[in-house]
Amino acid sequence: MKKLLAAALACAMALSLTACGGGGSSASTPNGSGSNEGEKLTFGYIAYDMSDIWNEYSARAFEYAAGQNGVKTVVLDSKNSLEESITAMESLIQQGVDGISIFPISTEQGAQLVKMANEANIPVTVENFAMDIENPGDYIASVACEYDKIGEAAIKWIAEQKEGAKIFFCAGQQGAGVYEKYQEGVDRAVEELNGKVEVVSVLHGDWLTDKAYNVTTDLINSGTEFDYIFANNDMMAQGCYNALKDAGKEGLPIVSTGGSPDGYQMLQDGVEAANMTAPVSLQGVKTFLNLYNQVALGQAPAEKFTALPVIPVSADDTSSYIAWDDYEAAYAFLQES
Repeated sequence: MKKLLAAALACAMALSLTACGGGGSSASTPNGSGSNEGEKLTFGYIAYDMSDIWNEYSARAFEYAAGQNGVKTVVLDSKNSLEESITAMESLIQQGVDGISIFPISTEQGAQLVKMANEANIPVTVENFAMDIENPGDYIASVACEYDKIGEAAIKWIAEQKEGAKIFFCAGQQGAGVYEKYQEGVDRAVEELNGKVEVVSVLHGDWLTDKAYNVTTDLINSGTEFDYIFANNDMMAQGCYNALKDAGKEGLPIVSTGGSPDGYQMLQDGVEAANMTAPVSLQGVKTFLNLYNQVALGQAPAEKFTALPVIPVSADDTSSYIAWDDYEAAYAFLQES
């Protein structure tokens, strides 16, 4: 359900403003201004839904980073339930944890949890949402995908490969806001490139393999000429590839997004020419570092919001790929950044 994360990666990735200081067994001074370095810390993590692959990998990355710094973690799953998320926050407050990271269901629900942590004087940080709403509460920072930047990167990567490329954008589902952000980035890139590439068709595969197959087949049968496909996720990339193969056009390159384990395999198998990866493992590590640096070291992030980085990976060279479950690589990437 990366599209819900969208709704949607999408994608499509530190942050400033001090949260209220730590409570719990290893107490921080108010507003996170003191240092707990060398003390045994416990951080809570409230998941949106651990059955969602994006959230699961992010949570595991958070746990990995915590282990590298000797921090105990308590991971609680909201199971996509507003009520469960409130119960989880109440539990962490009662346990007296030293800091909390939340993966909200929505910005509004995230603000509610942030304010609960504020009232308990526990530092809190946020992932997967920019929290760009009025009165979100006092949180340390947030980190999330920016889908427009992923869409922009895809079009610019194609332009680097072939000037004058005619691109079919096999887009996600309309209405949830994720596809729309991708489209913003696509449009921005096309405008900046000033005629170097052309998007000849935008058809909606609704994030599904079968639907992507159908719209790609329809486009081929219409006689519309295109020589590149930008597929909004790996499932649709597979559908596009299947349609091209059935039409005898399987050599036509497909660019996808996200960098999921399936996407990496598709690069290996030649289904995709490139993937604009946005490793969720980086999101989990980054949200931990936002919390740890504030609580343990008294260091506020440099920025309030960090976009998950977009790392283009081509089938010809996968050396820059960071697997969603390669937490060690994600941790090293951020330590070196």
